[in-house]
Amino acid sequence: MQNESEHRRLSVEFVEWALLQAQAGANPEVMLGPLIEQGWEEGAAADALDDAMRDYLQRHAQDHGLPTSLPVPSPVRNNDTGEIVLPDRNVRVLCNMLLPRVVVFGSLLSDEECAAFIELARPRLRRSDTLNLDTGADEPNDGRTSEGVYLQRGQDALCQRVEGRIAALLDWPVENGEGLQILRYGPGAEYKPHHDYFDPARPGSAKTLARGGQRVASLVMYLNTPERGGATVFPDVHFEVSAIRGNAVFFSYDRPHPMTKTLHGGAPVHAGEKWILTKWLRSGEHH
Repeated sequence: MQNESEHRRLSVEFVEWALLQAQAGANPEVMLGPLIEQGWEEGAAADALDDAMRDYLQRHAQDHGLPTSLPVPSPVRNNDTGEIVLPDRNVRVLCNMLLPRVVVFGSLLSDEECAAFIELARPRLRRSDTLNLDTGADEPNDGRTSEGVYLQRGQDALCQRVEGRIAALLDWPVENGEGLQILRYGPGAEYKPHHDYFDPARPGSAKTLARGGQRVASLVMYLNTPERGGATVFPDVHFEVSAIRGNAVFFSYDRPHPMTKTLHGGAPVHAGEKWILTKWLRSGEHH
């Protein structure tokens, strides 16, 4: 059986092949199979391949003048548990994708929590803004036709409980998270595909980057189930997540670059309405 250090011997050709398989959406077992056949234990093989792929991408980025990677939350290993036991709730793992790094969680929020967030936001909704990366100002955007409200981190017992749960689930400090945001999408409303990270080359990014560093992950929690439509879509990999009350989709991006394949959007709501709760995670303490 291979020891833990031997992943450094993985050939460049094998790692490049594995990356191509991941980009094509192959099941992780496709990449791990050759290593297991050579005597690797499955968990060790997964960790070794992940490390080797990250090393390869880091070198590739440096050689081509691209952003290098940052640490990101990593809540689930490949082919691991289907249920995560947290101090106050058990959360199911419904989908786990390597590239882009996407995890779909079941029952992250209770029905009562979902209803409480909706009622908290309903009287305070206003047209959603987006950050203009050229000016640094928050302003309406034709590509985002939702209404929303920002909450202060830890502003009440409900926020504190859910923020603590998220921190435990993602193993990421509460203080490295932005305040929760509640959004409502009415019939026809959408958020066209976009990236959540801040492009450091754009002048409007400097101010928000100074408040906690780069965004490295997003968590979109569904507060209701629309009658039809409203999926979260990832166009680069032709993947969509249905909006189901209490469920959530997590995705991380270890550098501010399209190579993370985390282009995503909120597809139009065709019937009914969609309510979501969003949490963005930063590389440092957000203030």
